[in-house]
This record gives sequence, C-alpha cells and structure tokens, in this order.
Amino acid sequence: MEDLILKIKEYILLYGIKVIAAILIFVIGKFLAGLLTGGLKKVMLKAKVEETLVSFVHNIAYVGAMTFVVIAAIGQLGVQTTSFIAVLGAAGLAVGLALQGSLSNFAAGVILILFKPFKVNDFIIAGGEMGTVKEIQIFNTVLAHPDNRKIVVPNSQVTGATITNFSAIDKRRIDLVFGISYTDDMKKAKDALARAVASDKRILTEPKPVIAVSELAESSVNLVCRPWVKPGDYWDVYFNIVEQGKLELEKSGITIPFPQRDIHVYEEKKG
Repeated sequence: MEDLILKIKEYILLYGIKVIAAILIFVIGKFLAGLLTGGLKKVMLKAKVEETLVSFVHNIAYVGAMTFVVIAAIGQLGVQTTSFIAVLGAAGLAVGLALQGSLSNFAAGVILILFKPFKVNDFIIAGGEMGTVKEIQIFNTVLAHPDNRKIVVPNSQVTGATITNFSAIDKRRIDLVFGISYTDDMKKAKDALARAVASDKRILTEPKPVIAVSELAESSVNLVCRPWVKPGDYWDVYFNIVEQGKLELEKSGITIPFPQRDIHVYEEKKG
C-alpha cells in the first residue's frame, strides 16, 4: 500500500511539474506573442500601412505565434508533436489548395494597398467594371456604378488587367464633336462654340480649350471642342456644353446636318 502511495506521489510530482511547466510556457508564450505582434502592428501603423492590411497581418502573426506556443506546451507534457505538426502541415496544404483563388485575391489586395493605384472615392475602370471606389478590402474591391449599382470585383481581376483611374490627375479633357454644313461659315461656328465654352465657369482656363476643324466628313465639316475640367465636374459640364453648343450654333444660323443621300432615278426609254 505504501509503495502504491509512493508511486502515486512520484507520478503527481513528475507530471505536476510538467503540467505547471506547460502552463507557464502557454502563459509566457501568449504574453510574448501579444507583445511581439503588438509591436509589429505599431511599426506598420507608424509606417502608414493601410489599416486593413495591418489588422490582417497582425491577426495572422498572432495566430501563427500562438500555434507554436500551443505545440511547445503540448510537447512539454510529453506528447509527441512530430506527427501533430505533420498533420497540421498537411491540413494547411489542403486548405491552401482549396483556397487558392482566395489566396490569389489576398496577394492582389496586398499589392493594391501597398502600391495604391487608386484610393477610396476615385472613379476607375478595373477588372472590366466601372465605378467609384467605396472600399478596398483584402479580397475584393467594392465599386459604386454611376447608376448606383454595387459591384464587388475580386482583387486578382483588378490587378490582372488594365486599371484606368479618372481621378488620379486633377484635370480631365472633354472631347466633343459638332458637325456643321459645308455651306456654313466655319469662323462663326467656332465663335459660337467658344461662347458656349465661356458660359460655363467650371471649365478651366489652363490648359486652354481647343476648338478646331478635325475632319471633312461625308456629310459635314466636323469641329472638335475640347475643354478641360476637374474630374468631379466632367459629366455635368459634358452635358451642358452639348446643349449650349447646339443652342449657340442655332443662334448663329449654323446648320447641324444629318447624313443625306441624293438618289437619281433614270427612266429607260423604250423603242
């Protein structure tokens, strides 16, 4: 009986020490993991890295650190962790293959956040879609279409194609074409379009608007009207100049032609 009691005490002493050591490893490891990942987060924030990426990297780093802490604590208890690590690695590989598309979107999201080809509220064409950027997430970019549709574009599609950013530069040119008749006075037509441009104060004075003959077309002489505006004023000015241009041309007696064809009918003489 005494031998049994001694053996129980030995086991309690032996495994008790291991359990205490495992608990200490877990507690200290958790503290160090929080300290190190917290320091990493502060460094990234000080470097002005996007908050979304900072949060994601911080969480990933913390989970990875805690995984090693848990494995170390389990190993201290005498459990063989080699097979456990192998199973964990195989599971990680399987998850990685299953989430291959998501990982691609994640990598693309990191690229977008780091290199910033566009920012929130920019008007862009990306991934075959057009709209105003509302959110740049780790896996997706959220756009608001001009007709107010919400469009979610996977980041891999955004970085895998051409990105057109209409808001990156503080000036944008409007390209308009007005056709006049071959019999009309081109100088009067140019003056009329110049008045239409001058009537809109949102049009920039530099660079100067261009009004010039661009083409001698089949049914008209085409004049280009190219004023510069701020990106946010583009469509409002576009529609206004189309309307004002037509009105000013009409006031000047300029004809805006439409395609016409003369058909000649010949009657065949009999006999």
